Amino acid sequence: MNLIKQLRERTSAPIKEVKSALVDSNWHIESAQKELRKRGIVLASKKASRTAAEGLLALAQNDRKAAVIELNCETDFVARNEIFQYLALSLAKVALLVDGTWQPSGALHVGPELFEELKINFHHPKLSGERTVQNAITEVAAMMGENVKLRRGFAMSAPSYGILSTYLHTSPQPGVGRIAGLLSLEVEDQNASVDALQHVGSELAMHVVAAKPLFLTKDDVSTEAMESEREILKSQAESTGKPQMAVEKMVEGRLRKYFEEVVLMEQKFIVNDTLNVKTLLNNLSKEVGSPVKVGSFLRVEVGEGLQRLESSNAGEPLAQAA
Repeated sequence: MNLIKQLRERTSAPIKEVKSALVDSNWHIESAQKELRKRGIVLASKKASRTAAEGLLALAQNDRKAAVIELNCETDFVARNEIFQYLALSLAKVALLVDGTWQPSGALHVGPELFEELKINFHHPKLSGERTVQNAITEVAAMMGENVKLRRGFAMSAPSYGILSTYLHTSPQPGVGRIAGLLSLEVEDQNASVDALQHVGSELAMHVVAAKPLFLTKDDVSTEAMESEREILKSQAESTGKPQMAVEKMVEGRLRKYFEEVVLMEQKFIVNDTLNVKTLLNNLSKEVGSPVKVGSFLRVEVGEGLQRLESSNAGEPLAQAA
């Protein structure tokens, strides 16, 4: 029992696997640990086809940039494991160093393929020494007994003049959470009060998480999205049987409501709903004595676009977002 306990503490492998490895190694703990690592690679590869829709986001930030990655697993139980969280935080720090591709949102997309072969020095009792990102993920998958997958990453640069703010929701420890908001505020005057910008920036990053904006301004709403929404609203209004003039007014009123729901600048500010975000920034511009605007924003949530397996005999992912 003492050997089983020691090997469990070293590897975090399931008790059944620990006991089996010890028996096969004639109760020699070092040989059993090596055997578990060998088995782990095989077990992890077998589990790689299973849907991993749980997990965590990890966020890393320096003076000029912030990066967020999504590390997936199969259950919330594994997401709460400190080795899993340590791996996620390590990967976020790597994402800060990788050049990605620009997205329309102003964020950089940092795909897993860009750093899976990079080497990191890990400093954890159960994950130490130099290894590639992919090998580290495979080892942790073996320890956890689940499919573990680095799904995606994003980075955002701070503006030349202004600030970069971040917020993590449902955060079990600093740097990890289930929803992340990133937002940059640009100011024309480099001598503007940074404190005022940071205060509002932090609240707006939290606002992005809570209000789920899809666009920065009304001009950013695509013609296709606008026409689709207008067609739906017109059909709803016509079903009331009211005159055409009344229908048009109803459509315009509901379209304004649509903008308030999906456009950041038109949304009511969650901290003070007597203001919208546009008014908030106008007030901030007056306070700091220089025009302030949102440069870019990003909202990321664990499992977006992933569907969990619903039938007990299903073995493949049903869907995965790009």
